Amino acid sequence: MDDLTRAREEWEKRTLEPTLRRFPERQERFETLSGIPLDRIYTPADVPVDYLQDLGFPGEYPFTRGVQPTMYRGRLWTMRQYAGYATAEESNARYRYLLAQGQTGLSVAFDLPTQLGYDADDPLASGEVGKVGVSISSLDDMRVLFNGIPLDQISTSMTINAPAAILLAMYIAVAKEQGVDPKHLRGTVQNDILKEYIARGTYIFPPRPSMRLVTDLIRYCATEVPEWNTISISGYHIREAGSTAVQEVAFTLANGIAYVQAAIEAGLDVDAFAPRLSFFFNAHNDFLEEVAKFRAARRLWARIMRERFGAKDPRSCMLRFHTQTAGCTLTAQQPELNVIRVTLQALAAVLGGTQSLHTNSLDEALWLPTEESVRIALRTQQIIAHESGVANTVDPLAGSYVVEYLTNEIERQAQAYIEKIDAMGGVLVAIERGYIQQEIADAAYRYQQAVEKGERIVVGVNAYQIEEEARRLKRLVVDPAVEARQRERLAALRARRDAERVSAMLARVEAAARSSDQMLMPLFIAAVEADCTLGEICGVLRRVWGEYRPPTTL
Repeated sequence: MDDLTRAREEWEKRTLEPTLRRFPERQERFETLSGIPLDRIYTPADVPVDYLQDLGFPGEYPFTRGVQPTMYRGRLWTMRQYAGYATAEESNARYRYLLAQGQTGLSVAFDLPTQLGYDADDPLASGEVGKVGVSISSLDDMRVLFNGIPLDQISTSMTINAPAAILLAMYIAVAKEQGVDPKHLRGTVQNDILKEYIARGTYIFPPRPSMRLVTDLIRYCATEVPEWNTISISGYHIREAGSTAVQEVAFTLANGIAYVQAAIEAGLDVDAFAPRLSFFFNAHNDFLEEVAKFRAARRLWARIMRERFGAKDPRSCMLRFHTQTAGCTLTAQQPELNVIRVTLQALAAVLGGTQSLHTNSLDEALWLPTEESVRIALRTQQIIAHESGVANTVDPLAGSYVVEYLTNEIERQAQAYIEKIDAMGGVLVAIERGYIQQEIADAAYRYQQAVEKGERIVVGVNAYQIEEEARRLKRLVVDPAVEARQRERLAALRARRDAERVSAMLARVEAAARSSDQMLMPLFIAAVEADCTLGEICGVLRRVWGEYRPPTTL
């Protein structure tokens, strides 16, 4: 190290200083999007790394280099394009199209009424049915959504939170009708309610009964649907709300700590459920920081699970995650450039070791993506997988001095956030105080200021603009008649079902919700099989638990 230090000093005097006198650097200070300062170069003297303690080997603790020994040399990541709009029939057609184009997993987008637990014929659903996702109000809708798709052969991710248990109940019921044993179902339900209070807003019930729903689902699936990922602890929406990469890691893992603690308090052994926890992260523009972020998150979670919760099963310490490229970085200006942004973000996710990936479409800043733009987004993943060569070795950027520096620094700063949240009394208290929300809002404000001042360049937005003609891109439009068709479908369902059976099942759900120890998942499955609708079940829970109202000020 002494030789290296002397050699660097000589390089600075002999080579660097004359160059800087003639050609000053572009700016005085360089930093990542998280504000982590970046030096000109890094050497082994700058980055103390204990290889076995901090990196290890792929597939072994602390999993910095990946959760599988061979990573993509054995099997490529799951290419899982997030899709869903209008009716179950139209979304089913889009899923079949994507599977035919080489997609290897499904990812369901639900419309806003579904996310908030309202049926399509509820007055509060008016104008929103099928707009930002598929409308699902009943088991009949779920049957149509997966018609002709064998649920024992495909894995399905469902982005649903407040009513996640009810939508999973519908999925299980459809699988049973297909003759599929629920023990063989593979997939993920997001089921991450804490980030809804923090960043996204599609909550229904107050935090504590919502946490009961989360742990109830985890407990049920531990024995009845053992291959299902019971929660996807999401940093994606935290980042979309304006957080930094450090905050994304810190607040996501703080939420994860709360879920693990809640499950343990519900009587579950940590190694009985932790192997089925999964995570969901954003892939943003700062390429090297993003690669380091994924590596730091893996290492920090492994340490949390072993040291804090005493996990003994190595699988309990694995942070397995899905990634989606950053929707907040897409621009309506020169939308073709979004293909380039998405490519860089997807490459960062792959180099960071993701288990599955969604790539955004070039037109998503304008409207729902068309089949053509979705195909280009999927092809982006396929080119990275088959033509770039980056999938041929495990963790190819390991040992890069700057990547290891950023990995260490993100872990250090994220750990400091977690310790501060612990000192407050945990993430629920931090949410109730508005601390996490304010930290994200402050970060978003700082970033927007930097863009408006020109300190951060967004190509086509605050630099390199062009005069653009009216959009020549093809547009996907949701037929306004979708809402009327969904209302008619629900009316027909209500007319033909057994009303007495429905009333009896809803009464059982209400009684269980009022108790403190009765499992709800089996009742949800029985209720949807009796043709109780999503809105009716959520209505019962609203009556018992009330609705969450956020603090008026932070």
